[in-house]
Amino acid sequence: MMNPLQLKIKSNLLFVIALTFTNFIYAQTSKEKSHSIIAKGAILTKLSNQFSFTEGPASDKKGNIYFTDQPNNRIMKWSVNGKLSVFMENAGRANGLYFDHKGNLLACADEKNELWKIDKNKNYTVLLNNFEGKRLNGPNDLWVDPKGGIYFTDPFYQRDYWKHTSKEIEKECVYYLSPDKSKIINVENDLVKPNGIIGTSDGKTLYVADIAGNKTYSYKIESNGSLDEKKLFTESGSDGMTIDESGNIYLCGKGVTIFNPQGEKISHIDVPQPWTANVCFGGKKFKTLFITAGKSIYTIEMNVRGMK
Repeated sequence: MMNPLQLKIKSNLLFVIALTFTNFIYAQTSKEKSHSIIAKGAILTKLSNQFSFTEGPASDKKGNIYFTDQPNNRIMKWSVNGKLSVFMENAGRANGLYFDHKGNLLACADEKNELWKIDKNKNYTVLLNNFEGKRLNGPNDLWVDPKGGIYFTDPFYQRDYWKHTSKEIEKECVYYLSPDKSKIINVENDLVKPNGIIGTSDGKTLYVADIAGNKTYSYKIESNGSLDEKKLFTESGSDGMTIDESGNIYLCGKGVTIFNPQGEKISHIDVPQPWTANVCFGGKKFKTLFITAGKSIYTIEMNVRGMK
């Protein structure tokens, strides 16, 4: 029979053993989840390095990837069959890209601080170039909600091809252009420099990266397009970003860092470039992660599909 002191020691010892075992299991499970998101044996593959600075990848319904080579003012296309081609020259210094529900390519064309719609024949329409009569700072990244409305970020990055050197809109904000393109509203004006943006396919949640504030936030999307319930998602900013079918969020900068829907880091993809600008899913099965970084473009195969 044990005395009270011996019972206490045994109890504490059992607790330590149980805690250690639980932590071991959790660590192993987290490690397994981290590796399982990337296809077994997958390696980062450089497709090309013939560009000046790659940005804004977006996939069409077939999985073809369009991306920008902004300094050379062109939009490139990488087909699901592995063919690289120039889709459009004189592309308005396009940065972020996204396809609307009708198959038009939307572009953050910051040569003249505009938002473009580009049809299949490469004819473009200027959807927007101002807010309340003031020139936009420079549309950077965008996402189309299920209704066809467009959320876009509008940070100020001084471009050498601009004649102006100052802002007409002092704050760098996030805007929402209504589905019928008749109304624009300022939905977030309390970030330092909003950049990457992505939403969930059900149209309920929006994620916005504050690259200068080094934070990423989530928002509840209201029926009129406004945002509510702002929450800190993670203490990390991002350039471009994307989301997969499981709701994991992919942030860019030093490689690609993947967070689960709770904002916990679950994996990281090292990219051998000083800066990783953007990322999206594409390919025939939408399981290929397409990465724009510096003068290059890369792919890596995943076990998850991109959210559509």
